[in-house]
Amino acid sequence: MKKGVILVLLSFVLAIPLFGVKHTAQAATNFTDVGASHRAMKEIYYLADGGIAKGASAAEFSPNKRVTRAEAATFIGRALQLDGTKRVTTFKDVGSGMFASGYIQSAAEKGILSGYSDKSFHPYQEVTRGEMAVMISKAFGYAYDNKLSGAANALKSRGIAQGKLDGSFGAEELIIRADFSVFLARAINPDFRLKENTVSFKDARWINVDSLNIRTGPSDVYPKVGAVKQDQQVLSAYKVGSWNYIKYGSIEGFVHGAYLRNTAEANNAGNVDPRIAKEVIVLDPGHGGSDPGAAGYGIREKDVVLDTGLKVNNLFKQTPFQVRMTRSTDKYVSLSGRVDYAKSVGADAFISIHANAFNGSANGIETYFYNAAYSNPNVDDSKLLATKIQNRLLTALNLSNRGVKHGNFHVIRENTMPAVLTELGFIDNKGDNDKLRSDYWRNAAAKAIYYGTLDYYKAKGYEVDALYDVAK
Repeated sequence: MKKGVILVLLSFVLAIPLFGVKHTAQAATNFTDVGASHRAMKEIYYLADGGIAKGASAAEFSPNKRVTRAEAATFIGRALQLDGTKRVTTFKDVGSGMFASGYIQSAAEKGILSGYSDKSFHPYQEVTRGEMAVMISKAFGYAYDNKLSGAANALKSRGIAQGKLDGSFGAEELIIRADFSVFLARAINPDFRLKENTVSFKDARWINVDSLNIRTGPSDVYPKVGAVKQDQQVLSAYKVGSWNYIKYGSIEGFVHGAYLRNTAEANNAGNVDPRIAKEVIVLDPGHGGSDPGAAGYGIREKDVVLDTGLKVNNLFKQTPFQVRMTRSTDKYVSLSGRVDYAKSVGADAFISIHANAFNGSANGIETYFYNAAYSNPNVDDSKLLATKIQNRLLTALNLSNRGVKHGNFHVIRENTMPAVLTELGFIDNKGDNDKLRSDYWRNAAAKAIYYGTLDYYKAKGYEVDALYDVAK
């Protein structure tokens, strides 16, 4: 975060007990330094149960330890279901192997966090309460007009924080893990807030699946508190990542937004086809580990396609599609291993992501399918998927069109589901390379692959219109 950003205070009256909180600590999580009498016990275990906050060690939470910028990004990223896969970032002091690199990059892309003018992030710098207030306000979409008074009022009006007894805000005070846990838990779940009736259920939504579980937190690992049947109306108050906090009768809790539609009629554009929840999409970033693939102008194919694949993965995770990756880290996977994996998870579509090279003299995008039915019988569907992805990539990246082609590549020849291999551009061509190395253009490529896949399913008769908004 830039030094010039106005800092906002958060302060907590943590000694005040919380009444009416429905969630209690589950036996699965037990920190030796957070006992039943700890002032932040309920909030810490609530976050820990959902995998949002983890211990500083196997047995201890270290509630009095100060929070660093890297830890803050991780807590927020987990809460919002951001892509936390370790990867290359835009910050010179956050390497791809750093534990929080994925969450830092994801939070930066969302505008929740920012670095300094010298392109550093200072991941181990300790965070003040004011800095944390700004981060959480951005993460949860609280309007504060970049003013301390606006942010303070936004937090106070929601019962998330309040001023200290001496009237100060303590914006410069460093925040510890216990306090941050309280603050984040209150932002996620109003049951923990200092006052009641802080949310307004005013957005009508309708259920798109046979039965949808309502949970205590924004993850399917949280306990179920109820269920709502298909086509029933619920009222939504706000979102935490991809999850909506809703009310159904007397029940309040979280449901995944991909299973909601905006209209009462199931055949409207807001409908999401329930069949897609059974569809498995395998993303295959090429090369990896000891196999760098092509290279040019200081970047390697394996890194470019992994980063792009992870971005595509993050988009599909916000939908009912089941998405899998042949690799999500820099590791080597054999060609046969990629095919075997796709078959083992029952893939319904296989998308291999690559970058091209040809002595610097070629440029443009091309997408391949295998057109011999005796090997992969899904020729027509493979061609359809390749065409839809190719068209979207051309629009998004504005590179030359090398066409949709037959390719005799192992991963599309030996698979038994619709399978394509797309080449995002030529890594050894300066013009193409400028886009392949850019985080902005990798995001554009990821959205194009996502949209192209939706276009394919739409052409196959699936109702997916509501899912196009995920990438906006």
